[in-house]
Amino acid sequence: MAIHTARVLVAVSAGYDDPVETRELRYFVAVAEELHFGRAAQRLAMAQPPLSRAIRQLERRLGVVLLRRTTRSIALTEAGSVLLREARAALDAVEAAERRTRRAAAHRPGMVLATKAGASSELLSKLLDAYAAEPGAVPVEVILCGPGEQEGLLRDGRADVALLHRPFDTTAGFDTEDLHTEQQVLVLPAGHPLASRTHVSSAEVSALTDLPLPRWPRQDGSYPDGPGPKVRDHTQLAQLIALGRTCAVMPESVRSHLRDDHAIVPVPDAPAVTTVIAWPPHSKSRAVADLVRTATRL
Repeated sequence: MAIHTARVLVAVSAGYDDPVETRELRYFVAVAEELHFGRAAQRLAMAQPPLSRAIRQLERRLGVVLLRRTTRSIALTEAGSVLLREARAALDAVEAAERRTRRAAAHRPGMVLATKAGASSELLSKLLDAYAAEPGAVPVEVILCGPGEQEGLLRDGRADVALLHRPFDTTAGFDTEDLHTEQQVLVLPAGHPLASRTHVSSAEVSALTDLPLPRWPRQDGSYPDGPGPKVRDHTQLAQLIALGRTCAVMPESVRSHLRDDHAIVPVPDAPAVTTVIAWPPHSKSRAVADLVRTATRL
């Protein structure tokens, strides 16, 4: 894949003689996210008039209206919303290609695997041991991520392969193989009245006012509103549960990490969690192929 700052043919340009440029996509994403030409121009470190001209030229090239403009506001049209989604994906793909190209040029054998900290640890340990015994195995750097971060590392080229967990992680755009499916359980303080139950429902968990569910950070670092405590990682979560400040619905494999001051109760109506190994569909890495093959064999 040839990368040029000036002109890169991307999915949104299919069917047009004059391909859309990555520069135009960056301009449009800035305007679409800011919904203000002045702020977008400032973000791009450019003057506003050429930015406005570039967006009008992009609309003419595509033959669609991307922005609904009034004297007071800017809004995305349906076509604009589609282009924003596709443009983000296209720009991520270009950046990922650049990162992987630089890494390949560094002539450092190995691959990077991203996984959520505290999740699938037994499976990961078995996978790494089994792969290391394979002929031609290369060093594997493991990046332990916060919730949802491994998907971003894989999309932007900082990771070659990742362990994701449906339905929490999005696997769209990746090649995947399912590795393991498990039910979910409620983790709560030992001695809590619910700890003696054979099972609980998701509705009962949501109604636990004395143990409000934790709040995990969004991708921008902000937290959703709610009564539950803010948490950043599973170590912090485990301590808050033991202190009687919160509870959590988690995959059943969490049993191996619990302490004596924790209890678990099955939640039969909670969605099952499937661990998948995921990699970019255009990957030609033999190391990735060997790791995936080892994972599916396990």
